[in-house]
Amino acid sequence: MSLLREIDLAEIRERLREMANPVKLVHFTQELNLEYGREARMLLEELSGTSDKLSLEVHNFLLEKEKVAEYDIDKVPATIIRNGKDYGVRFYGLPAGYEFSTLLDAILHISKNDSGLKPETKEKLTRINQPLHLEVFVTPT
Repeated sequence: MSLLREIDLAEIRERLREMANPVKLVHFTQELNLEYGREARMLLEELSGTSDKLSLEVHNFLLEKEKVAEYDIDKVPATIIRNGKDYGVRFYGLPAGYEFSTLLDAILHISKNDSGLKPETKEKLTRINQPLHLEVFVTPT
């Protein structure tokens, strides 16, 4: 069973043609007692098949403690979007609905090594002189 329709896959393939560099999705999951765990993995497997510049690496949250610590993951399902560098971009839960377009945007920005921020915003961010932890929460309605 596929989560993405063929018409959606075609549109995703077209959109991901804009990727400049390879991007890796690093996904953490567990097999038992995980709401949306199976669906999240299936969605990422289908998505990673839409571009040769997009790959998927899957880890078991309960068994691969070194990887969990390396990426500082504290809940699952969790998906990291990275290229040669980990920018700290994390998606927790099932990136479906409106979050799916945000996931695609993040993939494209990371592939281009460009945040998409305006120069004046980047300049203001350079003035932050202490660690900053930012989380954005969304809830399905």
